[in-house]
Amino acid sequence: MTGPTPDRPDADRHPADHPEPAGSTGRAASAGAPDRTTPAQDTGPRDTGLRDTGSAQDADPAEGSGPAGRRSGLRNPEAAVRGLGAGTLGLEALVLLLAIQPIRLVGGHFGGAAIAATVALAVAAVLLAGLMRRPWAWTAGTVLQGLLLLAGLLHWSLFGLGVIFALVWAYALHVRRVILG
Repeated sequence: MTGPTPDRPDADRHPADHPEPAGSTGRAASAGAPDRTTPAQDTGPRDTGLRDTGSAQDADPAEGSGPAGRRSGLRNPEAAVRGLGAGTLGLEALVLLLAIQPIRLVGGHFGGAAIAATVALAVAAVLLAGLMRRPWAWTAGTVLQGLLLLAGLLHWSLFGLGVIFALVWAYALHVRRVILG
């Protein structure tokens, strides 16, 4: 509440202006209400994180109502999905760069080629993360996951990373489909 009410005329006053009598626990303490030592501030409508149900009273005419309207409850669902894709690719690039040292130490017959493939895939992931505004970037990200799986022919650890990030990318695609429809 942001103003006085008829049943509580002193609701707009600060509690420090009129303290409770000694020995009294007060209404707020007994009801389990929050401590009101500072004045309440109206922060506007609260975002509960719940999906828009499309009710007529909450519907914005510009957005439409029902399933055709904004389904996710996000202010900018396209930007949120782009951020998810960019974050996934950025994390993949970081993990690939961190994988260079173990590949170098364990080596194998194709150690140099595996390191070159790892660097190339990490650079491609960073570039794609920056290009998530483009409609083809999601398809290119899927191709990148396939290339990482193929790089597993050069070193077994790249195949393991390929499986992990293919699953993460599949989840990101699922979230994109759910949010954007």
